[in-house]
Amino acid sequence: MLDYVVIPPTRFDAVIDHLRINFPDEPLNASVGLCLHGIPCPLLEHHDLKTMEDGFSIMAIDKENEKIAGVALNGASKKGETEKSIEEMKDIDNLQYRRIFGLLNEVNLELDLFSKYNVDKIFEVRILSVDAAYRGKGIAKELFTQSEAVARKNGFKLMKTDATSLFTQKVAESQEFWVEKSVNYHDYKDEQGRKIYDTRPPHFHYKVMAKKLE
Repeated sequence: MLDYVVIPPTRFDAVIDHLRINFPDEPLNASVGLCLHGIPCPLLEHHDLKTMEDGFSIMAIDKENEKIAGVALNGASKKGETEKSIEEMKDIDNLQYRRIFGLLNEVNLELDLFSKYNVDKIFEVRILSVDAAYRGKGIAKELFTQSEAVARKNGFKLMKTDATSLFTQKVAESQEFWVEKSVNYHDYKDEQGRKIYDTRPPHFHYKVMAKKLE
C-alpha cells in the first residue's frame, strides 16, 4: 500500500537520494550526461531543493518499508522568472546544464503561457520520477492526480509540465493535458552537424503540456 503526501522538509534528503538513482534515466538528461547514477549532481539538486521548498511536491511512500516509490516535484512559476533564469544561466559554465535548461527556457519563453491564459502564476510538474521497482503500477498517474489537487487547493488556474519523455507525455495526456508545443530533439545540431540531444527511442519529442483548472 502506498501513501501520497506532500513532501516535508525532513524528507528532502531522501528525495534527493531517490533522484540520484532514478533521474539519470530521464531522456534529456541521459542524452547530455548531466547527472550519473548514484552520484551527486549539485546544479540539478539545488534546483530540486528550491522546488521542494515551494511546498507543493508529492511523494508516494510504501507503508511497509517507508521507501519512496515515486515523486512529483512541483513548483510555482511566476511571470518574468523564465527571463531571469536565462540571465542567470550566463554565469553557469556547465555545458550539460545549459543544454537542458537552455532548451526548456527557450521554448517556454516563446510560448509565454502567462500572457496566453492571462495568469500571473502557473503550477508546474517539473520532475516526475518513479522507482524502478514500482513502475507499471499507476504511480505516475496518481502523482499527477495528487498534484492537481494541490494546485486547485492553492488557487492555481493553470498547470503545465515540460514532458521530456514519452511516458510522462502519455500520463499527462491521460490526465487531460493538451500539447502547447512539441519539439523534435533531433532537430538540434551543433556546428559539426552532430545531434545535441541524442535521445533514444521512444523519446523523440519534448512537449510542453498544459491543463486549465476551472
